[in-house]
Amino acid sequence: MSGSAGFDRHITIFSPEGRLYQVEYAFKAINSSNITSIGVTGKDSAVLISQKKIPDKLLDPETVSYIFKITPSIGLVATGSIADARAQALRARSEAAEFRYKYGYEMPVESLAKRMANLSQLYTQRAYMRPLGVALTFCQVDFEDEDRGSQIFKCDPAGYYTGVKAVATGPKQQEATTYLEKKFKKIEHVKGDWKDTVEFAITALSSVLGTDFRKNDIEIGVATEEGFRILNPEEIDERLVTIAEQD
Repeated sequence: MSGSAGFDRHITIFSPEGRLYQVEYAFKAINSSNITSIGVTGKDSAVLISQKKIPDKLLDPETVSYIFKITPSIGLVATGSIADARAQALRARSEAAEFRYKYGYEMPVESLAKRMANLSQLYTQRAYMRPLGVALTFCQVDFEDEDRGSQIFKCDPAGYYTGVKAVATGPKQQEATTYLEKKFKKIEHVKGDWKDTVEFAITALSSVLGTDFRKNDIEIGVATEEGFRILNPEEIDERLVTIAEQD
């Protein structure tokens, strides 16, 4: 191979600069869906919010979602290729179910994030695989196991995972991260219930994108001590009305 030709053909070949182009392409693929998502922890809740875009008017909106319930207490928002997102969600459910069967208790979110990150890292070592173009953000509220409280973990296609207090993924990731860094510590939602955390997450995403949402423009998942659930459009509308009244 002469020059840089061919270094992006195989996942296992480093370029002379020490880069793996296929992995970098996977990160770019995360932005291909043009959907931005945010995860925020609260006092006793963790909230995942994502844009919802229906590409065709004939599609059933209920079948188009980037938020998945993995276990009764763990939720996931996958940002990027929807095909890869569903594949990863199914794999995460399988891993969590196997853990539950093997050890007799629910899989902690950190263990699941670590497992999914390890699998993603494995995809960067095999020539017959390709990295999945999707970033995973897991959430759980757990006061029983070592009183860890609200937790959010993010995994990327390279196999790196980390725990966060608030996180953004997608084309507007940088702008959203800057917004969260400025506002997160100042706001009162950490002292309130899950509704306050949801309203902060909606406001954050709305500010970053510069648009006002309707109930069908976003999807929201909420983790509390009772477990993880996905809000229906009517519940989202209630929060939007509350935000509008505050303004």
